[in-house]
Amino acid sequence: MAISNSGESDELAAILPVLKRQGVPLIAMTGGLQSTLANHADVVIDCGVDKEACPLNLAPTASTTAQIALGDALAVALLDARGFKPEDFARSHPGGMLGRRLLTFVSDLMRTGDDVPSVSPDTLLSELMREMSAKGLGASAVIDANKKVVGVFTDGDLRRLLEKGEDTKTIRLVQIVTANPRTIPPDLIAEEAIEMMEHHRINHLIVADANKTLLGALNLHDLFAAKVI
Repeated sequence: MAISNSGESDELAAILPVLKRQGVPLIAMTGGLQSTLANHADVVIDCGVDKEACPLNLAPTASTTAQIALGDALAVALLDARGFKPEDFARSHPGGMLGRRLLTFVSDLMRTGDDVPSVSPDTLLSELMREMSAKGLGASAVIDANKKVVGVFTDGDLRRLLEKGEDTKTIRLVQIVTANPRTIPPDLIAEEAIEMMEHHRINHLIVADANKTLLGALNLHDLFAAKVI
């Protein structure tokens, strides 16, 4: 693609015969529909303007704006024709927020090992509270002897329990735990984790494999820290 308002730019005119001999397809964006550039082009896009915004009608102003608008229109049309998706954009623009959201996986961000709060179903609530405070996730996975996730307990659960006036010193998790909690696999992208949190209005996710084995945990603060939100 060659862009020239007049279509007679010396640097373009010098290479046009070479491009023509080599059979290179040429699209011209120009206001000179009878120009050298237009005559050599396979396709001519008219971006001519009646007058430049410059008071002297000399400096390229209105013509450059027309070229930008037409270039954007071509780019959008090409995106649509090729079925270009956000994932494709992210691969060519990995440094921005969109790239981070679509190219960063849950496994890249999740907490693992000792950083993941987890307790057994027969744990006392007081012990659970210490675990949650130490790990700072806002929730804790409840796992069986094989590290399978059987439940989850959150800060919200604790508030609701206190509102009911329950005896927090003697109660055990098996009596109050939320069974079959939502989990997320580690191979999903960060974008899907964000969508899941927004849809269910939660601030954290337990990461587990297909067998519900605990692998890690993730919350909104981890996503903010990674700048995917």
